Amino acid sequence: MSKHLRLTLGLFVLFAASIAAQSSADKRTIQVDISYTGSGTVDAGHKIYVALWDSSDMSGGPPAEVKSLDSKKGTVTFSAVQRVPAYVSAAYDPTGHWDAQTPPPSGTSLGMYSKNPPNPDAINVAPGKTVKVAITFDDAVKVP
Repeated sequence: MSKHLRLTLGLFVLFAASIAAQSSADKRTIQVDISYTGSGTVDAGHKIYVALWDSSDMSGGPPAEVKSLDSKKGTVTFSAVQRVPAYVSAAYDPTGHWDAQTPPPSGTSLGMYSKNPPNPDAINVAPGKTVKVAITFDDAVKVP
């Protein structure tokens, strides 16, 4: 291998490592601990969907990202949060037929990260940091 080729390859590797370090330093992560205390059975067919929103108006368009759980308690991680403040909500699918790509069906139990419902709390996370939040919800608030 020629000296010029080794030098070029070495510079490329350094440049790639620099970009990787920079992108991980800019990464924002939100971990959401979910606890559903309602009467529904949560399993692979009846999931809890956790949505990450860019706006407090959670009905203003599709969420930025959606993750699912198949148990009443668990954690989902949004590891590429693009915009802050962010907001999170949870929905239990009692029908077993909802794909979380459309509005939730009637009877869906709802929850959100909020100390003062029905107003969602903003989640601010700095670049390179992780913020942990919790949502506990039951069957008190449902889609009509």
